[in-house]
Amino acid sequence: MAAKVGIINVTGYAGSELARLLHTHPGVKLVSVTGRSGAGQRLGDIFPHLADIDLPVEPDLASVDFAFSALPHGASAEAILPLFRAGVRVVDISADFRLNDAAEYQQWYGVEHPAPQLLSGAVYGLTELTRQQVHSATIVANPGCYPTSAILALAPALKAGLIQPDIIVDSKSGISGAGRSLGLAYHFSEANENVSAYALDGHRHLPEIAQELGKLTPEGQRPAITFLPHLIPMTRGILSSCYARLVEGRIPLNEQGRQRIRELYREFYRSEPFVRVVDKPPQTKQTLGSNLCIIHPTIDMRTGRLVVISCLDNLVKGAAGQAIQNMNLMLGLPETMGLEGVAVYP
Repeated sequence: MAAKVGIINVTGYAGSELARLLHTHPGVKLVSVTGRSGAGQRLGDIFPHLADIDLPVEPDLASVDFAFSALPHGASAEAILPLFRAGVRVVDISADFRLNDAAEYQQWYGVEHPAPQLLSGAVYGLTELTRQQVHSATIVANPGCYPTSAILALAPALKAGLIQPDIIVDSKSGISGAGRSLGLAYHFSEANENVSAYALDGHRHLPEIAQELGKLTPEGQRPAITFLPHLIPMTRGILSSCYARLVEGRIPLNEQGRQRIRELYREFYRSEPFVRVVDKPPQTKQTLGSNLCIIHPTIDMRTGRLVVISCLDNLVKGAAGQAIQNMNLMLGLPETMGLEGVAVYP
């Protein structure tokens, strides 16, 4: 019998994308969705493209075997706590369980963690790196969209000890990454034909990137990371350009070195269904609507730097698709189930 699943806060972009993907998932049945702003309405009244999902938007989640929380940080952990006590396994799409340290969480998110006692048991759900832990987890922290692109781009080189621990991540994201809440910066006339950098003093995803990359270094120490996000005038997609100086003598600064880097990346991700290493720089349209992350590693021979370009759909591999990938593992289903759709192009 298919597991009964529910979505807390279906009315956001990540929640509605979860509903879209779960509707055709052959291994589970979506039976309950919640949303404070839409409570009492049918899901199709709020999102006409989801009209075939004949469910009411409820104020509280019904009885389910598995839950996704797409609430904002702080509220998400509060909602998950009773589910945890009831033995319901959860994927949290918020930031509430991504950071291992409650004090660091408070520093970056400005609130005390609502359930610090659960942090030690939560698993960071970037399946390419934590597959075994995700399989047996009760609470999985779905990675942030920016961290997914940066960590997948840098993990092979960092784990192999090929780069120095001083890294720059320059990322550009579509406007849907900001969610459905209104804000001046996201109005059409403000964002259209415009590119803007933000969070120059530190983005909330920065400690997440440093924490997870630090686990891959030989000494287990966090690298020094400069992370600079940009808002660009498109709906979906993230493209990250990552830079790090190569350790002297490890890789030749020539075409042979470039090929060795790509071979290392291809071997690292050889069995990964949702990571593709390519010979040309990828474009965000190549991942639109899919759970794919495309990566292009190369070497700047003049400066001795590794350059890695990665791109993904921030609402799929960066949110709902990764969450379903985690769910599949947690429920013992094929990891790719319900996520086989290719990108929408152009």
